[in-house]
Amino acid sequence: MTTEWKTTAKMAKTRKDIVKSVPDTRSRVTNGSALFLAGVDERSAEARRFRDVLAEITSDLGGPDGLSEAQRQLARRCATLSVHAEAMEAGLVGAGEFDLEAYVSLTNGLGRALSRLGIKRVARDIAPDLATYIDARRIDAEPGDRSVQ
Repeated sequence: MTTEWKTTAKMAKTRKDIVKSVPDTRSRVTNGSALFLAGVDERSAEARRFRDVLAEITSDLGGPDGLSEAQRQLARRCATLSVHAEAMEAGLVGAGEFDLEAYVSLTNGLGRALSRLGIKRVARDIAPDLATYIDARRIDAEPGDRSVQ
C-alpha cells in the first residue's frame, strides 16, 4: 500500500465514524427537542404561532414523518414567511404602519414556496345537492304555494 492510499482509507474510516454519529451529537432542532437554534424563547407569542403554522403546513403535507428534509426546510420557511406577514398585518391594524411593497413581495414569496411544497389551492364545492336544495325550497315556501311541490 502506498502512503497516500493509507491516508485515504484512514480518512474514509474517520468520515464513516462521523456519519454514524450518536444522536446526542445532533442538533436540538434535528432531534426535535427544540424548534429554533439557541437564544430563542420558544414561549413567546411569535414562537408559538410559528409552531402552530408549521404544524398545520406539515399536516397538510401528510404529517412530519413522510416529509423529506428539503420539504421540512421549505415548510419552516413557509411558516416563517406566514408569521412575518401576520406581524405586518398586525402593524397595519394596530399602528397603521405598513410597507405594502415588502408585504406583496413577502406574500408572493410565500405563494411560490407553498407551490414548491406542493400545496395547491383547492376550490370548495359550496353548491348543495339536489335533495337539500328541494328541501330548503319546501321549508321557505309559503303554504298553498304550488310552485314548490
